[in-house]
Amino acid sequence: QVQLVESGGGLVQAGGSLRLSCAVSGLTFSLHAMGWFRQAPGKEREVVAAINRSGGSTYYADAVKGRFTISRDNAKNTVYLQMNSLKPEDAAVYYCAARFSIVVVSRSSDYNYWGQGTQVTVSS
Repeated sequence: QVQLVESGGGLVQAGGSLRLSCAVSGLTFSLHAMGWFRQAPGKEREVVAAINRSGGSTYYADAVKGRFTISRDNAKNTVYLQMNSLKPEDAAVYYCAARFSIVVVSRSSDYNYWGQGTQVTVSS
C-alpha cells in the first residue's frame, strides 16, 4: 500500500520559515518524481515545486522561486520543501505527490499518488 505522509506544517509569522517533509512508503521512491502542491480555500490546487527522481532537476512556480527549495533523500524515502520568507499568500494545505518518472513532472494531473496534506498558515 502506497503511503505519502506530510509533516511540518503549522502557523508562522510572515517572513518566517517552515520545512515540510513527505515520507513515502509502498513504492520504489528512487524511481519516482516528486512534487509539492498547495490549495488555498476557494482556489484550485497549484504546483509549488517538483523534483526528478535523482534530485538533479527541479521546477519551481514563479511565486516561490528564490524562497522555496525542494530536495529529496532517496536513502530516507523522503522529499522536503524548505520554505523561507513566507508570505500570507503562501497559506494553504500543502500536498506531496509521486509519479513513476525519470523527468520532473509539474502537472498535478500527471501524478498517481497523493498525501493527505499539511496545513500552512502565515500570519501577517
